[in-house]
Amino acid sequence: MIKVSVMYPQSPGTRFDHDYYRENHLPLIKRSMGEALKYYTIDKELAAGAPYVAMCHLICDSLESYQSSMGPHAAEIKADIPKFTDRTPVTQISQIVVENSAEALQTVSTEHYKP
Repeated sequence: MIKVSVMYPQSPGTRFDHDYYRENHLPLIKRSMGEALKYYTIDKELAAGAPYVAMCHLICDSLESYQSSMGPHAAEIKADIPKFTDRTPVTQISQIVVENSAEALQTVSTEHYKP
């Protein structure tokens, strides 16, 4: 499994509409990616001076499934960003080494982990 982390840097005067992000942008991503997106999380900063104002984490079975489902919709998703922020996101793609959520323990087998 992989995790795509999309992080929005914090700086003085950052504009970020958390409601739009939660209610419109991430549902747009979910609709676009369909079954390839297993689930997502949204993080909102709590402390002043945090490096990121918000983050989302997209969980997919593989890099290939992420790329094939996101690719055709990348331009539409990128065009939506100015509707909720004036920051350019930083993206990191990681292999999930350990997944220990209650849902994952019920649905994810050790076959997904390939070192």
